[in-house]
Amino acid sequence: MTASDQHTRRPTLADVAKAAGVSVSTASIAFSGSGPVSDATRERVLAAAASLGYDGPDPRARSLRQGRSGVIGVVLEGSLLYAFRDPVTSITLDGVATALGPQGAGLLLLTDSGEGAATIDTAAVDAVILLGCSTRVDHSIEVFGRRDIPVVSVEGPSRPELVEVTLDNRAASVVAARHLQSLGHELVGIATLGIADGHEAGPVTDDVAIAVSVTRERLLGTREVYPDAPAYSSVHNTPEDGRRAALALLDVAASQRPTAIVAQADLLAVGVIQAVEELGLVVGVDVSVIGFDGIRIDGFAHDLTTMVQPASAKGHAAGAAVTALLAGERPDTPIAFTCELHVGSTTGPVPSS
Repeated sequence: MTASDQHTRRPTLADVAKAAGVSVSTASIAFSGSGPVSDATRERVLAAAASLGYDGPDPRARSLRQGRSGVIGVVLEGSLLYAFRDPVTSITLDGVATALGPQGAGLLLLTDSGEGAATIDTAAVDAVILLGCSTRVDHSIEVFGRRDIPVVSVEGPSRPELVEVTLDNRAASVVAARHLQSLGHELVGIATLGIADGHEAGPVTDDVAIAVSVTRERLLGTREVYPDAPAYSSVHNTPEDGRRAALALLDVAASQRPTAIVAQADLLAVGVIQAVEELGLVVGVDVSVIGFDGIRIDGFAHDLTTMVQPASAKGHAAGAAVTALLAGERPDTPIAFTCELHVGSTTGPVPSS
């Protein structure tokens, strides 16, 4: 923002974020006082705000709300610290904050596990965005319904009272599996995301109930193409969980060993690749690996084949839907997004015997 700009328009949260060298969502969280933002980062954001003359959400906008808090709640699954380790969550939050910034709204991060001072039962919020695929989402929906607070759900359950932002998890997983099929792969393993709260990592057999919708939809998509593919579940979306799953899937006789592994998230795929290389196998030659998300992973040497999802656009759509709801409008729902296949170096033809 130039000096002349400062005299013609009020600085925005996006200006502050740029000056502080952080994302818009981080700047918003620094102002709200919630979430895992370090003291140094918060001070940097506040210093940038002071230098630009930004005092937080526009008080004129808040006065027009007549009795509203000017705060939008974002409910995350699990702990805040774990949620912020997931790049997709951070990117989606950035999209939310960018959409809400012009409205002068602040973000309050909540968890469905009740972590933190503010809870879903007591938080003073004008509307709520549910992020993630926790099995506790039904409880969150019930609480906010009782409090008459409008809810936007991102990749959550389908309910008539909700505005839904959806992703083609099942169809995208079919595309990923067909890519492997086109390369001649017949023996395929699946490293899944978590399947239920409190469920330990382990084989996902037909008698295992999958309570997490994203995990279930992605698994159904893969098994449309590979109905007999063995699957191994994770507890968290981390490389270590992916590594554990891959070692289990590859610990079979050579004749039954998968020539390809589908990881339901890119962070899991990183761990799958670590396991493949630990076993002395070559990624993309001996074992192909495909992920899901399309995130940038610092220090990762491979060009991962993956399904790229529009995480920032999903977040922006959720923020825009909240704005519409608070203006008395109801967006057409669902607001649907699709993934695209990126073919990198981690998938290749089935190895010759």
